[in-house]
Amino acid sequence: MDRRENRILIGQIDYTNVWPVFHHFRPESLSRKVSMVTEVPAVLNRRMLEGSLDVSPISSFAYGIGHEKFLLLPDLSVSARSAVNSILLFSREPLEHVINGRIALTNTSATSINLLKIIIEKAYGGKPTYWNSEPDLASMMRDSDAALLIGDHAIRASWEPHGYIVTDLGEVWKRWSGYGMTFAVWTVQRTFAERHGDFLAEILNAFTLSKQKSLHDLEPLIHRSVEEIGGSPVYWRHYFSNLCYDFLDEQRAGLALYFKYAYEMGLLETEVPLNMWSDNKLTRVKE
Repeated sequence: MDRRENRILIGQIDYTNVWPVFHHFRPESLSRKVSMVTEVPAVLNRRMLEGSLDVSPISSFAYGIGHEKFLLLPDLSVSARSAVNSILLFSREPLEHVINGRIALTNTSATSINLLKIIIEKAYGGKPTYWNSEPDLASMMRDSDAALLIGDHAIRASWEPHGYIVTDLGEVWKRWSGYGMTFAVWTVQRTFAERHGDFLAEILNAFTLSKQKSLHDLEPLIHRSVEEIGGSPVYWRHYFSNLCYDFLDEQRAGLALYFKYAYEMGLLETEVPLNMWSDNKLTRVKE
């Protein structure tokens, strides 16, 4: 809770890939006053970890770091069954030829950075040199063999006539692991869930209804994407149709495998259980 304003704070990722969950979400229609905090994933991750947000989508990896503080909200995620179209590695040569090179990493999300590390080091046996950069493809590639971009930065860069090879990490992960990848999850502070279960159920219901309404009719999202980001209706129809916003057994199994590999590589200090919130009782689901 924000003690100065006595409002509940809900985070919102500033990327098109979460629009279906937020497009029809009306915070003013909730029974209690809330404030929305719109930021890139890295900022929302930090704020949830420090406890200055109550409910928020965050990078999956950030959940792994703070899992003892958080509960996962059911049936909400940003996942891909294969290609995700917005988690992209740009390189001059195919991926297998740059696994020991110099790779620029976007500074906007931890999940995709660590997914890349898992793929390169565990799947390909590479040992590259990484460096962090602002998400600008031209400057990233000035002194690098490859560059990782995510979200709208990746989408816009994929439209440019740069001549780079573009590798979709969601597709590589699926081919290697057999699972889709969950890039973001909806989380709640455990203490908030314990104190405000009824209102949390109301928030979750509003998000779920927004998701269902958006996926039933993608045209408003497609139109908004063309207006605000660019591209064609055909591109955005394919983009949204290719994403998965569920968090069911399939998505949970893929995320559990990701956490297993991250722990084995030392990217996470502990093993990570998937702690699911239920509106009946708090439950721990270990995948």
